[in-house]
Amino acid sequence: MLKLFTALLMAAVLVGFSQTLEVQPLANPAAPGSLQSNWSAAPDGSPLLSWVEPSKSGALLRYAIRRGSAWSEPRTVVANRHFFRHPAEVPEVLAVSDHQWMAHWVEAPAEGSDAEYVYVSSSSDGVRWTPPAMAHKDRSPVEHGLASMAANANGEISLFWLEMPKGEDGPGYLMRTVVDASGKEVKEERLDPDVCECCPTAVARTAQGLLVAYRGRTPENIRDILTLRLENGQWSKPKVLHADNWSLNACPTNAASVAAKGNRAAVAWYTGAQNSPRVEVAFSRDNGTTFDAPVVVSTGHAFGYASVALDEAGWAIVSWLEDNPGGSTRVLARSVTAAGAPGPVIALAEGGKSTLGYPRVFGSSAGAFIAWGNAKPGIETARFGQKK
Repeated sequence: MLKLFTALLMAAVLVGFSQTLEVQPLANPAAPGSLQSNWSAAPDGSPLLSWVEPSKSGALLRYAIRRGSAWSEPRTVVANRHFFRHPAEVPEVLAVSDHQWMAHWVEAPAEGSDAEYVYVSSSSDGVRWTPPAMAHKDRSPVEHGLASMAANANGEISLFWLEMPKGEDGPGYLMRTVVDASGKEVKEERLDPDVCECCPTAVARTAQGLLVAYRGRTPENIRDILTLRLENGQWSKPKVLHADNWSLNACPTNAASVAAKGNRAAVAWYTGAQNSPRVEVAFSRDNGTTFDAPVVVSTGHAFGYASVALDEAGWAIVSWLEDNPGGSTRVLARSVTAAGAPGPVIALAEGGKSTLGYPRVFGSSAGAFIAWGNAKPGIETARFGQKK
């Protein structure tokens, strides 16, 4: 059974993230049983929380925006779809402007099949959404998924996802689909022909363009984190973020999270290299062109599912899952200064690994937030607030 560490939440103090912070439990409008939570920013910078919610007629993709101390009424993007239920396959609702919204999710339409498909829907007001459209040209019954999304400088949307034409036998492709404001596909391109086939993609927008982080794969099964940059319409070559040299003849379903503010960026990720399961974070001051040496933020046997948020000064909050002595799993978080100095570790929740889902931290003009899974209420949220 999950247990929120209320006393720790109210008393734990972070040294960093531009000021002295504490973590406060925060109610949210997701219905009981909801899962697969995610964050993005509303057009005015307010935090936008999205989730998959159960209903009698089928699952719904919904979202709400928090302005001040109140949430908006939840709105439904799409209903009665066959959402793929996996912590790493998280839908996303992105508000580019008041008149340009986009959502993506993954569906698994048939039991016992490997078929998974990425869908998108667009809206001009966040209320009325276009009929779902498949986001890729390939319609074969193979895995398409692990998507992430960001706005381009020209108003189009880039959707990054993986295609596994041969299933677990590989190779897996890192793909990009570009869609316009109406959700119509503009182009599709393959960015890497052989990647770790079941690890999520991540993307953030820097001052110069897009920064993508994903788990690569070499012929020798080295599965380290790679980055790609899109600047002035040109892609850089894939680059190893840090040579952990993790050799694994399997797919860990565990990759990286990326955040950016101006020309600063941070990437947090999981590795099992040297038989030392851990979560690391690395900082960049040049839009992801180069990164400082990584800092280990986990303190015990980490399970990963790392997430990172970044503020204007380049300070970060990193969250992850870690083994708790006694058999359960904990959601942990800590701040890290731009110079790589980590603050105290905070325990937010304890429970089953699958129930906790994929915790997500998010930084906005209203502060920093985190969301994770809970068997009873469905989704728990908290805010990293200024200590009084």
